[in-house]
Amino acid sequence: MSGNIVSLGGLTIGSKDALEKAMASDGCSSSGATGCGSKQAPEDMDPATWAKVKDHPCYSEEAHHYFARMHVAVAPACNIQCNYCNRKYDCANESRPGVVSERLTPEEAARKVIAVANEVPQLSVLGIAGPGDSCADWKKTKETFTRVTEDIPDIRLCLSSNGLALPEHVEELVDMNVDHVTITINMIDPEVGAKIYPWIRYGNKRYYGVEASKILHERQMLALDMLVERGILVKVNSVLIPGINDEHLLEVNKEVKRRGAFLHNIMPLISDPAHGTHFGLTGQRGPTAAELQKVQEACAGGANLMKHCRQCRADAVGLLGEDRGQEFSLDKLPEEVAYDPAARETYKDWVAKEREDRRAAAEDAKAETGASVAETAPKLLVAVATQGGGRINQHFGHASEFQVFEVDTDGVRFAFHRRCDNYCVDGAGEEDRLDRVIATLEGIDTVLCAKIGDCPRETLAEAGITVLQDHAYDYIETAVSAVYRARMGLAPARAERA
Repeated sequence: MSGNIVSLGGLTIGSKDALEKAMASDGCSSSGATGCGSKQAPEDMDPATWAKVKDHPCYSEEAHHYFARMHVAVAPACNIQCNYCNRKYDCANESRPGVVSERLTPEEAARKVIAVANEVPQLSVLGIAGPGDSCADWKKTKETFTRVTEDIPDIRLCLSSNGLALPEHVEELVDMNVDHVTITINMIDPEVGAKIYPWIRYGNKRYYGVEASKILHERQMLALDMLVERGILVKVNSVLIPGINDEHLLEVNKEVKRRGAFLHNIMPLISDPAHGTHFGLTGQRGPTAAELQKVQEACAGGANLMKHCRQCRADAVGLLGEDRGQEFSLDKLPEEVAYDPAARETYKDWVAKEREDRRAAAEDAKAETGASVAETAPKLLVAVATQGGGRINQHFGHASEFQVFEVDTDGVRFAFHRRCDNYCVDGAGEEDRLDRVIATLEGIDTVLCAKIGDCPRETLAEAGITVLQDHAYDYIETAVSAVYRARMGLAPARAERA
């Protein structure tokens, strides 16, 4: 183990002293009217809700630039069968839900969480997402949460469930201060559900087809209502399955909004024969990026959509878009671990200052751009290579995904992400992998990164994609605004001129 080493916006930080030094040198410049270090909630969110989501990377798009999540695989049992699911163990090469390298006991999980918290100051959330169902294996889930919070009382607890057994445990969730729950809801019409779920097990009996989906639907709606009534934030996950529930998800979106869901995450079906799922083996395809975007756009005005989901493994560790789980396998953990809160506390102080400085800079850029560009000016999509921290701080060749931002006179907004294979191997680019990256960037003509080699940049230019490294380590919003202003033929903003 490396001893509190963390990569932070291009800086490698070790001890608490080093983290404090990074804060002093890279943190707060207090540009704009917003007070530096302020923990003020965004204008469109009440303070109580902001307090719950400000450090949860799945419930806040802004938070996912700064904070990490950890999933512990303590719940292998499941009470339903999904046609898109095949729980795999001892698998380090697949990145999708239901896959883990190790199944843990609650005791092992608690030891692992403490070890990760000591090494990864960004850690803010502990989630249990299987690899089965967290409520079907409730005793293990509850014991894990209890053990961890004895040592790390400030960590946020989060669980994912299919909802079937969830109503039985809502009161216990309240007692344990669990304030984030995800329910996977793929249908509200049992006829649609029968095409997704072959069977469920409920009340020591197995049900099939439409009858199974009817029970599942009723239990999911009951769980959603109970959680919302008790002030627990609910994120609804829905798997988009072309030809089965793609159009139906609009109705799902409306219904979960009506019942008070905080977020709706519409995810693409991951389907490959190698995964061994029913859909994979029978040729059911996943949606294209365009099909996914079409459904998301059609849901505008319904429940708020989450667009930064990475469909994490059930043993994922780190920021969204990265997985450091293999660094913390049981054989690499010390037998005895003691939690040291110093680095996490210092990091949270740094984030509070950094995010307000970033927000103020983004507001300045928005105001100056909006005053200079006609309302009819077109929107622009810009892909960004980032390691987190809200900055452009990743080498193009090291990017396994790109975050795509939309910019116009109303400002800069996260739009979606595009995953791609890392084409950089031992410092040398492989042409076929670069071709796949180019395909991933379809529809995007501008990429911002910290650095790129001449050869890949020229290849991308031939494909009509401009890659800029002029804004390395700048805030994403101010850099994207600068690119937009240049594209619109405007003078640089004041901050750029200075």
